[in-house]
Amino acid sequence: MSANSGNVIGGHKANLNNLNTSEESKQHSHEVLENAENGGGIEAASKSGGDKNPNNVAGGLKATLSNPNASDEAKQSAKERLGNM
Repeated sequence: MSANSGNVIGGHKANLNNLNTSEESKQHSHEVLENAENGGGIEAASKSGGDKNPNNVAGGLKATLSNPNASDEAKQSAKERLGNM
């Protein structure tokens, strides 16, 4: 499992209990959690295949830079990743 797999699993569990998410989204979360429980990686169940929208990634990195609760290490990493995009 990756370093943030607990966060990913927690997000999928929250999605299952969110009244504002679609049934398709809940089904995907259920599949990811089921795969993780059966010893598979959480990445293996991703329907995007690891391809992420670069604009969304850049937006998340920019948000990290302006987040007062983010550590200096996280901000430095975000700055470097933005520079590589």
